[in-house]
Amino acid sequence: MTKDLAGTRIAFLAAPDGVEQVELTEPWEAVRDAGGEPVLVSTAPGKIQAFHHLDRADRFDVDETVDQADPAAFDALVLPGGVANPDFLRTHRDAVRFTRAFFDAGRPVAVICHGPWTLIDAEVVRDRRITSWPSVRTDLVNAGAHWVDEEVVIDTAGGNTLISSRRPDDLKAFCAAIVDHFRPADQQQSRPADQQRSRPAGAGLSDAEAAREVAGQTSADRRAADVFARESGGTDTDTEAARASADDLR
Repeated sequence: MTKDLAGTRIAFLAAPDGVEQVELTEPWEAVRDAGGEPVLVSTAPGKIQAFHHLDRADRFDVDETVDQADPAAFDALVLPGGVANPDFLRTHRDAVRFTRAFFDAGRPVAVICHGPWTLIDAEVVRDRRITSWPSVRTDLVNAGAHWVDEEVVIDTAGGNTLISSRRPDDLKAFCAAIVDHFRPADQQQSRPADQQRSRPAGAGLSDAEAAREVAGQTSADRRAADVFARESGGTDTDTEAARASADDLR
């Protein structure tokens, strides 16, 4: 078992109701098995209700609420699908701002199925190459995206890495792309030295060095956190496999 994502925290953003369970649980397992820390973020505390298509499936504990979660505390974002899930998130102001913060900071984002609806309202798809569930195609094209019909699409031309897939059948390729492109080494190569997040600020340094590092911490982190705080009014600037994996989220 590889540990390519050791030391990373990956946000999984889902609405309280309607997420397609397998699109949550399989990427979650892939992140966890690669040594990363998956974190379930939602718009309300408690539990979310997942679905197998139109049928209620399992419930999962929320780790952080989107109004309190700091985008700068995560290395990447995953947006699962399900019809109702992204349709709700796109209308939730804090969820849209949280999503956009990853693009503003240049951090990787992975989205599948109907998930790009949230990206449209975050206004981050223009000129991006992306795929989705077929019925979302017109919405993406109208928002300025370059839609393609492929199993997995990896677009790096817009300031961050955007991974997208069409449907649950694409999950194997989708999960492999997440592990490959969410790796800390990849992120460090694409960031200035002062934006590398392989260790906490100041770890292993002298007091003077630690103070300098903290003072000069990633401008992308600060920009994303400030925008998020300001706009949210803060004061600080297939089915059995899904059921089997569901126990591991709880």
